[in-house]
Amino acid sequence: MKRSSSNNNNSCTRSHSLYLAIGILWSVCCTLATSAAVNENQSTQRYLHNVAVGSGSNSERLQQMLKGVGAAEINWPQRAKPQVTDVKTELAKLNTTYVYQNSWPANNVKLGAVTAVSFDKAGNVVIFHRVDRIWDQTTFNTANVYQERNRGPIKENTVLGLEPDSGQVLYEWGKNFFYLPHGLSTDPEDNVWVTDVAMHQVFKFSPRGEGGKPLLTLGTAFHSGNGPNKFCKPTAVAVLNNGDFFVADGYCNARIIKYTKEGEQILVWGQNSFSGYSYDVAPANFFAIPHALTLVPELELLCAADRENGRVQCFYSNSGTFHSQYHSPLIGDRLFSMAYTPAAGGQLVIVNGPTAELGVSSPQDHNEVHGFVMSMRTKQLVSKFGPNNLQFENPHDVAVTEDGNTIYVAELSPKRIHKFVHKSLAKPMSLSATKQISKSDMSVTASDVDATRTRHHPSGKAIMVASMMLLFAGSTFVLALIMARRRKRGNQVISSMPPSDLVYRELAASNQSCLPFGTHNRRHAWEKTEGFKLGGLLDRNGFEKLDQNASDEEHDPETTTLSQFA
Repeated sequence: MKRSSSNNNNSCTRSHSLYLAIGILWSVCCTLATSAAVNENQSTQRYLHNVAVGSGSNSERLQQMLKGVGAAEINWPQRAKPQVTDVKTELAKLNTTYVYQNSWPANNVKLGAVTAVSFDKAGNVVIFHRVDRIWDQTTFNTANVYQERNRGPIKENTVLGLEPDSGQVLYEWGKNFFYLPHGLSTDPEDNVWVTDVAMHQVFKFSPRGEGGKPLLTLGTAFHSGNGPNKFCKPTAVAVLNNGDFFVADGYCNARIIKYTKEGEQILVWGQNSFSGYSYDVAPANFFAIPHALTLVPELELLCAADRENGRVQCFYSNSGTFHSQYHSPLIGDRLFSMAYTPAAGGQLVIVNGPTAELGVSSPQDHNEVHGFVMSMRTKQLVSKFGPNNLQFENPHDVAVTEDGNTIYVAELSPKRIHKFVHKSLAKPMSLSATKQISKSDMSVTASDVDATRTRHHPSGKAIMVASMMLLFAGSTFVLALIMARRRKRGNQVISSMPPSDLVYRELAASNQSCLPFGTHNRRHAWEKTEGFKLGGLLDRNGFEKLDQNASDEEHDPETTTLSQFA
């Protein structure tokens, strides 16, 4: 009997050890799942982290990324208390005035990451894309030197001219020249101006790239700097009617430079500073990546997207003097591009970007990635738009027709160029098209799936969490079977002993103490001596009464999501 008691105690010890092992395994699985979510959602493949100055190693890394003229020391104002108490609610109130054109462009248009969009003189849509190139953390070193020069220039055409109605490719050019495309714009003479962040250069080409060689080149190839003849990852160009032009320079130098038509420098302004947050009113002329430019001819203004400060700054184009700034809490702390239309008294069409903040600490920090229309007169948002009224993932640039009726958005990932038409002009959709959209949030056709990396694949986080849940469920089931077999053997030994035996009572108590979820010995199908049978799940009176209190304590823990260089 002592041997039986010893075996039973050993079995109990092994069971407790098994519970502990399962608990440890589950903790490790949860940690791995959370880590996978962080790695997936906080990808720095194309975006800088939105970290505050003074936050240790992150701040130092940011300063390395923005290395150029150096970050200016300024005293940012105390962040004002937001007037909007619930950003999510206020976003839901915004009207949607533009209708997404699902079938544009044509399915045979194959694209890489689309970085810029503009119009030629004929009204065709001109886009700049990277084909097979991706900007990630290894693309540049800390001295801003491009690390993939050995790959040579992109071998396919990087500039496409699309017919505005059908989206068919009318012309294309730009192969065997560019390394990492960024900005593109056209001037009144239909010349095309582009920037390449890998080459640290700005180029002017003939209309439709005729001749294949630039008419004007600024900057030194693959050598960054902040002098009069060098740039550091320039982002955009805007050209006045008289031929003078502006360059946004850029990721490192955080300045705007004005040139004559011949390429002689006239003005330069701007300092590099990163606040970590956007402000309704903030110091002028300070940039955290001037990322895009647009002109407001009626007011003789040049406006710049101050990307990491979440605002648009506008300056007088003749002097570079600050005029005004535009910001909304609904846009958030990151603003990637804007375009101007004189429609409705003057409007800015804006695209923001995903925040890199960890989690959502308050309603004011809620972030949604949309296109927005802002009135320049009132500085208020009047509407929003997105693919099928949903959000974008990584919008990079935007263009709008002069009448304000059509908007195009360039997106890095998924690799798309989007078209939106004002609802007053949009054609009603057929019933079949409506059903197709209701079945799929993005309405991507079968051929589009291969061409555009649709956004609705299961995420790595979801797959990891599902795998961990299955592993835990399987482990629990195995544990239950082991416990049933152990209790079955224990009960057989006990049942063969006289009830009056003292050892019988000790074994019974010992067997009861090994129960994993309390001391109440509830009957289950696998406790019956004949083994597990499906019929054993029913007693003579039918189903056993369910213990509702047992399920009230089992809730899946909520997980916080994260919000994401280009």
